[in-house]
Amino acid sequence: MTISDWLIDVALLLVVFRQLREERLTLRTVLLPLALITWAGAAYMHDIPTAGNDLVLIGAFAGTGVALGLAGGSITRVRYADGHIRVKATLGAAALWVVSMGFRLGFAVWSSHPSGGASVARFSADHDITGGQAWVAALVLMAFGEVVFRLGVIVVRGLRTRAHHQEPVPLSALARTGAAKGAS
Repeated sequence: MTISDWLIDVALLLVVFRQLREERLTLRTVLLPLALITWAGAAYMHDIPTAGNDLVLIGAFAGTGVALGLAGGSITRVRYADGHIRVKATLGAAALWVVSMGFRLGFAVWSSHPSGGASVARFSADHDITGGQAWVAALVLMAFGEVVFRLGVIVVRGLRTRAHHQEPVPLSALARTGAAKGAS
């Protein structure tokens, strides 16, 4: 693992730890994790292998990421306060993220050592996984699924929360608006 590998993993962990403090849901809140996974994708995803059982491996890992993202987004606290949507990662949401990041980081470290690399090679041969890029694609798409779906759930919950708290427009105001449009 290179220094940049460690930095991206630490940065992704810090994104969630930062959210243990409640913050406003802003464009930056959404774009920062997306930028990090976009960088990771550009750095590691060279192709998505489709031979053998590569797609099964990739699909299983990506599906796991989606499930973790849905769960993490569902248990993240989302509320409306002072005219803004506020989000706070619960301990459970942070734990899901740390476990999944820890798994990916641990796998990368383990597979880069001779015994781990031999085990991965043996597993790959036994299960018709064609090479290392399948594992890279599986791990990166797992992270993508988790980040995108976690953010998606949080944004949708935020929009619903805001819509629930916005004051309805009085019918008299709607009537005046309609009358003004009819007069012009």
